[in-house]
Amino acid sequence: MASQQMNTNNAQMSAQQAAVLQQTQAQQQQQQQQQQQDFDPVHRFKMLIPPLKDSLQNVMTIASLNFAHNTAIDNGLKTTEKGNDAAVQRFDKSLEEFYALCDQLELCLRLAHECLSQSIDSTKHSPNLVPTATKPDTVQTESLSYSQYLSMIKSQISCAKDIHNALLECSKKIAGKGQGACN
Repeated sequence: MASQQMNTNNAQMSAQQAAVLQQTQAQQQQQQQQQQQDFDPVHRFKMLIPPLKDSLQNVMTIASLNFAHNTAIDNGLKTTEKGNDAAVQRFDKSLEEFYALCDQLELCLRLAHECLSQSIDSTKHSPNLVPTATKPDTVQTESLSYSQYLSMIKSQISCAKDIHNALLECSKKIAGKGQGACN
């Protein structure tokens, strides 16, 4: 009877450990997805839009209050006091926050544009992919064979060497002209 009870306890502990393991794996997957989304500039852009709207609304509200306050002062209804300067500082702070968010959005858009440009260049210079699947039934029809891929890479390396040599020749000519003018 004691051995039966121990087996039941061991089974319960194993089930609990399995549940904890599944929960841990699920949390790790969520963290990985969150990290991938943090690196995605389009996702980051979408996440920054609501704070930008709130910041713009805050700027407009504070500007409205400042206009009303300045109008009251201009009409002689209020006098200038030291505490009234706080509203102007708040406007500056809110405007700075708005511009900071705009700068972040601009960076996200530039990064997204750069990623797109690299993707387009990649497909232009290497339109067909090398198959990565190990099973023959999953090979894509538009992919390159490994030997074709190697020949393409060799031609790209050759082209890069030619460009490098041309740049070296030009720099030597420029350096030679610069030394001749000094003498």
